[in-house]
Order: sequence, then C-alpha cells, then structure tokens
Amino acid sequence: MSATAVPTALQTGHIGLNVTDLDRSLDFYRRVFGFEVQGEGREPGRAFAFLGREGRLMLTLWEQSKGEFAAELPGLHHLSFQVDSIEEVRAAEGVLRELGATFKYDGVVPHGEGAASGGIFFADPDGIRLEIYAPSGADSAAAPVAAAPTCGFF
Repeated sequence: MSATAVPTALQTGHIGLNVTDLDRSLDFYRRVFGFEVQGEGREPGRAFAFLGREGRLMLTLWEQSKGEFAAELPGLHHLSFQVDSIEEVRAAEGVLRELGATFKYDGVVPHGEGAASGGIFFADPDGIRLEIYAPSGADSAAAPVAAAPTCGFF
C-alpha cells in the first residue's frame, strides 16, 4: 500500500474500555447486551475480559482505572449500539432500569427533531456514556435537545 492509499474495506473492530471493577462491568454488559465472555485473564494487576456475540469480538474490558469516566476530558464521547427495532431498545431500557442505571433522558427519544431514529442514553457503572438505538420507531417522541443531535450533548 502506498503512502497515499487508504483502506477500502474499513470497519470498526472491537472497542476497549477501562473499568474499575471487572466483575461489576462483566455483569452489566452481559445482562444489558447479551455479550458472551470469549476470553478473560485474572492475574493480579492484569484482569481483563473479551466480550462478543456469535464468535465476533466486540468489546474488551480492562480493569486498570480508578474513579469515574470524565466527560470533560478529551477522549471517548459515547459508545453507541444499533439494534433492529425500537422494541429491542425498550427491552434494554427495562433491563437498565432493573440495574438502576442512570439515564440522560426519560425513555426513548429521537436523534433530533423529526428524526425516525432514536434510542436511550445512559451510563455504565463507571459513568461511561452509552446509547442503544434503532434506525426507526422513535419519531413519536419529542426531541429533548433543540437544534443539535440528541446524542451530541449528554
């Protein structure tokens, strides 16, 4: 590949997150997203887990942090997961409510005024901002943010 060539079949691979408590995060991500543990390590100071579905690695968790996610610092803004239907979004919302998750908005909201796509916006146990959305079905709700994408400022 020359210095000016770019990859032609580029797609996002797995996402790696630093967490403070691997067991707590494993429970959360497995219950909310149905992830399966594909591998893990439990050496002192080197705890980690590889999570995925149907043999595809999607998320890695690394227990090497203290404190809570700092949204005011440069880095990850939020991690978004697309599902097929708004019913799946609502089912995930139910699980999250059982877990006591913190939500940015109450219930399913569209991505913007008049948008059909939308979902739920919430935080994981370490305060990492997450979204679960569907490409359609959210247009019956009012957009909570005027003149900006709903997922942009939470």
